Amino acid sequence: PFDTVKVKMQTFPGLYQGFADCCRQTYAQVGLRGFYKGTGPALMAYVAENSVLFMCYGFCQQFVKKMVGLDKQAKLSDLQTATAGSMASAFAALALCPTELVKCRLQAMHEMEKSGKIIQSHNTVWSVVKGILMKDGPWGFYHGFSSTLLQEVPGYFFFFGGYEVSRTVLASGRSKDELGPAHLMLSGGIAGVCLWLVIFPVDCIKSRIQVLSMHGKQAGFVGTLVSIVESEGIAALYSGLTATMIRALPANGSLFLVYEYSRRRLMSQVFMEYW
Repeated sequence: PFDTVKVKMQTFPGLYQGFADCCRQTYAQVGLRGFYKGTGPALMAYVAENSVLFMCYGFCQQFVKKMVGLDKQAKLSDLQTATAGSMASAFAALALCPTELVKCRLQAMHEMEKSGKIIQSHNTVWSVVKGILMKDGPWGFYHGFSSTLLQEVPGYFFFFGGYEVSRTVLASGRSKDELGPAHLMLSGGIAGVCLWLVIFPVDCIKSRIQVLSMHGKQAGFVGTLVSIVESEGIAALYSGLTATMIRALPANGSLFLVYEYSRRRLMSQVFMEYW
C-alpha cells in the first residue's frame, strides 16, 4: 500500500496535497483494493531483485577481495562491503526493471485514465504486458532502465554501507555476527532510510518515465528531470517521500533479519556436512 501511494504521488503530484490526501482519495475512488494494484508484479519485482542482488553480492564480495589482495576467508571493511553491494545492484537492475515497469503502470492506471492520457485502462497484469509487447516489443519492458541503473548502483552503496556501519556501531567491538534480531532489524531499517534518501529523486524520474511512456515516447532521464524542475519545482522530485520512509524501516529491517538468519542457518548446515 505504501508503495502504491509513493508511485501515485511521484507521477501525479498535482492531484494530491500530501500523503494523507492521496490515501483518502485512493480509498474514495477505488476502495481498499486500489492500494493493492500491482501487488503481483511488486512481489515478482522484489523477489527477483533481492534474489539476484544477494546472489551476486556474494560473488562481488569475492571479486572485491581479489582486487584488494585479501584472502578468501578474510573480512571486508565496511567500505569494501558497500562497494560489493553497489556492484551487485547493477545485475539486480536487469531483473527489476521489467517487473517494476508493469507494477508502476498498474498502480497509476486510474490517474492516467483520469488525466485523459489513456482512453481505456488496463486493469490486469496480462493486459499491461500485452500492451507493452504490442506497442514496443520485448525491449519495451526496459523503459526507464537507465534511471533504474542510476538509482541502484549509488543507492545500494549507501544501502549496504549504512547496514554495515550500523552493525559496527551497535556491535561495540564485538563480532557483528553476535547481534540479535532487534539490532539487525534496526540496522536494516537504517540501511533502507539511507538508500531512499539518496535515490528518491532518481526513483521519481524513473516512475514518471515508466508510467507516462504509456501515453507516448518520453524525453529520457535528463529531459524528464529538466521538465519536472522547470514546470513543478525541485520539491516535486520528493513527492511520496513520507510513504517511502514509513515503509523503509519495517520492510528493510525484515529483509536483513531474514537474510542474516537464513545465511547463518545455511552456513551452519554446510559446516556440519563438511565435517
